[in-house]
Amino acid sequence: MTKSGHFAREAMNTFGESVVRREDPRLLTGQGRYLDDLGLDALAAAFVRSPHAHARIVDIDVGGALDVDGLVAVYTWEDLPGRVGEPLPLLIPHPALTHGRTAYPLARDVVRHVGEPIVMVVAQDRYVAEDAAERIQVTYETLPAVVGIENAADAAHLVHEDVPGNIGARLLQEVGDAPAAIDAAPHVLEFRLDIERSASMPLEGRGVYARWDADDESLRVYSSTQTSTSVRMAIAAKLELSPNKVEVIAPDVGGGFGVKIVHPWPEEVLIPWAARLLGRELKWTEDRREHFVSSAHERGQVQFVRVGFDDAGRVLGMDVRILHDHGAYTPYGIIIPIITSTQLLGPYKIGAYRAEVTSLYTNTVIVTPYRGAGRPQGVFCMERTMDRIARHLGLDRADVRAVNFIQPDEFPFDQGLIFQDGRPLIYDSGDYPEMLRKAKELIDWDGFEAVRAAAAAEGRRIGIGLACYVEGTGVGPYEGGHVEVDSSGQVHVSTGLTSQGQGHQTVFAQIAATELGVPIEDVHVTTGDTRRFGYAVGTFASRAAVMSGNAIALATRKLRDKALRIAGEALEADPRDLEIVDGVVQVRGNPSAAIPLRTVAVLSNPLRYAFDEEAQRATQFASRMGGTADQPPVAAGEEPGLEGKDYYSPVRSTFAAGMHAAIVEVDQDTAEVRILRYAVVHDCGRLINPMIVEGQIHGGVAQGVAGALYERMVYDESGQLLNASFMDFLMPYATEIPRIETDHLETPSPLNPLGIKGAGEAGVIPVSAVIAAAIEDAEGFRISAMPISPDELFHLRIAQAREPAGLLGERGTSTPPAL
Repeated sequence: MTKSGHFAREAMNTFGESVVRREDPRLLTGQGRYLDDLGLDALAAAFVRSPHAHARIVDIDVGGALDVDGLVAVYTWEDLPGRVGEPLPLLIPHPALTHGRTAYPLARDVVRHVGEPIVMVVAQDRYVAEDAAERIQVTYETLPAVVGIENAADAAHLVHEDVPGNIGARLLQEVGDAPAAIDAAPHVLEFRLDIERSASMPLEGRGVYARWDADDESLRVYSSTQTSTSVRMAIAAKLELSPNKVEVIAPDVGGGFGVKIVHPWPEEVLIPWAARLLGRELKWTEDRREHFVSSAHERGQVQFVRVGFDDAGRVLGMDVRILHDHGAYTPYGIIIPIITSTQLLGPYKIGAYRAEVTSLYTNTVIVTPYRGAGRPQGVFCMERTMDRIARHLGLDRADVRAVNFIQPDEFPFDQGLIFQDGRPLIYDSGDYPEMLRKAKELIDWDGFEAVRAAAAAEGRRIGIGLACYVEGTGVGPYEGGHVEVDSSGQVHVSTGLTSQGQGHQTVFAQIAATELGVPIEDVHVTTGDTRRFGYAVGTFASRAAVMSGNAIALATRKLRDKALRIAGEALEADPRDLEIVDGVVQVRGNPSAAIPLRTVAVLSNPLRYAFDEEAQRATQFASRMGGTADQPPVAAGEEPGLEGKDYYSPVRSTFAAGMHAAIVEVDQDTAEVRILRYAVVHDCGRLINPMIVEGQIHGGVAQGVAGALYERMVYDESGQLLNASFMDFLMPYATEIPRIETDHLETPSPLNPLGIKGAGEAGVIPVSAVIAAAIEDAEGFRISAMPISPDELFHLRIAQAREPAGLLGERGTSTPPAL
C-alpha cells in the first residue's frame, strides 16, 4: 500500500515495457465479435459474378430466380439510382494517373475481370440468396483478355477501349543525370527482375451489415474495414445523406493487411442502399472464393535495372524502369509503384537516380496495397542490385552495402524525391552502420564460411543472404485522440482508426497510462467507431502508433494539465507542485495532501444536482463552487468534464529501417528450400511495447516467407485464376516458418512528441530479397525472380549445367519494351 493509502498496481510508466496484450483473452476464448457474428436475423445478400475476364454483357435474365421461395429482391446496374449507380471513387488522384478508371458497383455493360459483380440478390438467408443467384442467366459476348505485364505492354488488345496502350499512368522521378553517370562509371550492369502477383489472405474476408432507422432517418453500418470514418463519408456521399446520419463501426476485424483499406467496396455501397430501400437489416459476408476473385491482389512487377558503380562498389548512377500491373481498375491510384520507386533507395546514397514507372491495365483483379505495399518490390530490386555489384567485383556483400550507406551524422537526409504522402522523401533519423554490425553479429556473418564448409562435408548445400530496407511510416494527413476520466476513475481512450490485431488496445493504453499516471488496468480503448470519434484516416502504412499514438499522448497531456489545475484549486496548491501517481493527484513530497483522479473528474463538471455523496462536491453550494460572484462555474475557454482531445498531423513521414539475414539449405535432389536461421534487426524509434513489435516482425516475416517460396496468383491466358482456393493456393504452415532471432536499435524520430516510428509492415519487406540472396549463395547462379518453387529451382539447375554463362533466373527479355 502506498503512503496515500492506495494499493499500487502495475507500474504507471509502462511505455517501453512488454505488457501482455490485453485484447487476447477475449479473442482467444471465442468472445470476439466479428462481422458475421452480427445481424443473425438480417436478410442476406449474394452476388452473381462474372465467369469471364473480359466480356460484354448482352442480356441478364432474372426470371428463373423469381420463383425461389424466400427471395426478397434482385438488382442490376439499371436499378441503381443517381450516385449509387455511378462509378466508384478514384480515392487517390495523381497527375501522372492520366487514365484512371474505376468500376461500377454492379457491372454496367462490360466486365473486366473474373469475379466482377453483376447482380445482387437479397433473400431471407444466404442459402436462399445463393440458390436464386444460380438461377440467373447472363448472356455474354466474350472479348480478348489481357493477362500479364508483357501482354498489357504489347497492347494488342485493350482492357478499356478509351485507354491507349493499356497505360493508366506514367511516372518519372529522378535526381541528377543517371544515364550520364552510368555511362561514365567504371563498371556497368544491366538486368531484369520479376516479382509475381500474390494477395493477402485474412482469416476473415470482407463483410458489411447495415440497418436503417426510418423514424430517425439514420443509417448504422458495420464493416470489416481498415477505415470506418472514410467508409462513413463514402456511404454518405453515395446515398446523399448527411454524414451525421451515418454511423460506421468496425467490429473485431479478422485481419486486414491492406485489402480492407480500399473503400467503398461495391458491397459497402449496395448493402446500405438496399437496407434503406427495403427498410430491413441486410448483411453480406465474403466467402473465400469471392476473396480470391473479387477483392484485391498485389506485388506484380517487372523491373529493368541499369546501374553504374566504381571499384569499391559505390553506386554512381542507377536507372530503373518499372512495369506495374494494377489490374482492371485503379481505385487506389498508383500508390504502390510510387512507393516502389522511392523506397527502392533504401539506406543508401545513390549518386544519380532515375525511376520510370509505367502502370498497366490487365483483365485481372484490382491491385491495391498488401502488407509492404510496394516496398518488397523496391527492396528486391535494390538488394539484388547490391548483390550483383558485389559478385561482379568479388567483394563481400555486406561491405558493398556499407560503402553506400547514409551515415548517422547526415540526418536528416533528403533523397530528392516525392514520397507517397506528397511530401519530400527526407529520412528523419537512423544508424545504418550500427544496424549492419548488429545484423552480422546476430547471424554470425563473418563465421559463416566455416559453417558452410562443415555442411558441405556432410553433403549439404547452404547459403547466406542479407537485405536492408528503409520504410516510410506514419504518413499523414492526421489522426486524433480523445481521453476522458469518468467519475469512477476509469480512463476512456478513443481514436478513429481501426484495429485488425495490431495490439492497439494495449499500446494505446500504455501511452495513456504513462502520460496520465494511472494503472493500465483503468484504461479502456475504443477504435474504429464513428460514434466515439468521427474524424480519422485509417490503419495502413505502419501509421497507427505514430499517428494515433501521438494524438492520444497530446490529448492525455491536455487532460493532465486540466486535472492538475482543478486539483490545485481543491488542494490549495500550485499545479506545478502536483503529480499523479496511481490515479491520485498529490503534492510532491507530501502524498498525504492528495485527491483521487475520480474526484477531480467530479469536480470538473459543475452540477446542480447531486446523485451520490461524491457528486455533492461539485454542486453550487460546495466549497469549490462558492468562489467570487463574478467568476462563472465554468471558466472562459474551459469545458465541463475531465477530458482532452487533440490531433497529430506530421510535416512528413518518419522512416523506420531494418536489416534481415538468413541461412538456407537447398536439398541437392529435390531443390526444396529450408530456412535454417533467420535474423532481424529493426529500428522503429522508441519502442512502446517490445513484445508487440517482435510479434509484428514475426508475422511480417511469415508473410514474407510465404511470398518468397509459396504464394502466387496463377492466371491462364484467358484470365481465369487457376488456384482460387486453399486447396491450390499454397500457404506456409508454422512448420515452414523458422525461429526468428531479433534485435532492436532505437533512433528516436525528431518529428513527433513520442519519438516513435512505425513497425507493422516491416517484417515482410525484405524477405524475398534475403531468401533470393541466400539461395543464390547456395546454388552459385543468379536468382532474378520471386517467388521461387522447388520445380523452378530444379530447372534453373538444369539450365545452369547447360549454359553456365547464361542469364539464368530471368523470366524474359532484359530489354524494356518501347512504350
